Amino acid sequence: MTQRKKIFIIYTGGTIGMIENPELHALEPFDFDHLIDNVPKIKMLDYEISNFQFAKPIDSSAMNPSHWAEIAEVIEQKYDEVDGFVVLHGTDTMAYTASALSFMLENLNKPVIVTGSQLPIGEVRTDGEENLITALQIAAAEDENGEPMVREVAILFENYLWRGNRSTKSSADNFNAFKSNNYPELARIGLDINFKREYLWRGKVEGKLKVKYPMDTNVMFLTLFPGISELVVRHVLSTPGIKGVVLKSFGAGNAPNEAWFLDVVRQAIERGVVVVNITQCTNGCVMPMRYVTGKELSDAGCVSGYDLTSEAAITKLMYLLGQGLSAEEVKRQMATSLCGEMTI
Repeated sequence: MTQRKKIFIIYTGGTIGMIENPELHALEPFDFDHLIDNVPKIKMLDYEISNFQFAKPIDSSAMNPSHWAEIAEVIEQKYDEVDGFVVLHGTDTMAYTASALSFMLENLNKPVIVTGSQLPIGEVRTDGEENLITALQIAAAEDENGEPMVREVAILFENYLWRGNRSTKSSADNFNAFKSNNYPELARIGLDINFKREYLWRGKVEGKLKVKYPMDTNVMFLTLFPGISELVVRHVLSTPGIKGVVLKSFGAGNAPNEAWFLDVVRQAIERGVVVVNITQCTNGCVMPMRYVTGKELSDAGCVSGYDLTSEAAITKLMYLLGQGLSAEEVKRQMATSLCGEMTI
């Protein structure tokens, strides 16, 4: 007799569990019981399902590193007891959470499937029911050796399973709300769940799960635009306490070629600020040696983020700085793929 799969659901809030406030006529987070009551088909899966709910379910726009730590702590506590995890999460910051968890959960060898919905699960046309059921099935999926099919943090939404740290929210109103512009889907969902095995993470696992909790939030984005002034750039890069900056540059990693720009960036780097160069483009990557301006940024000490998403770049920077590493070591690891987040 096949043993029933044990799946643990972590409910953080988000649209999937929301309900309309009768007085305000606005959506607000409800509770896990409401969620399960609206998906009776879950019982047909015959899984042994247990759950943890945030004390106060939140809209994902309120998500922060303390919540990531709470999710990671639950996974650490339940890791040896279950076969897989499903994290129910709002869509707005889902890619940030999935990216952060991918770095925090060192030696992860089980599925952590993050999902949610564009419509509340109680709505007639909701996508929440299908997303939840599919996420549970993926969390329970095995290969021919009885090992977990998915061994990483992934986002399941509508027709696709994406690597969590390669994903970004691309639509506020389509059911297929997420894309992975620089890495193929891990699975395509139709009549069946068709896993793309060649793209699933199979990194080397050295020992038991180890959760790295510290995240340093002394980081920021600096998005370039034509006409950006020296005053603005100098002010941003001189922010008190700042340790890391994700520079969102043009095209393949280009920036203004005025002397002041390179001087300001170089001065920040010399003060110990880690500056990571990623592209504003949805597809492609930073290739610092292709153009003179990109090469000059690299020569100034800027780290190439290759094809990192914005979400992966900022959370990876938080993660590495949180480990208390030197600026040089942070730069070295930012340019290294730790868990499939970038193609070098």
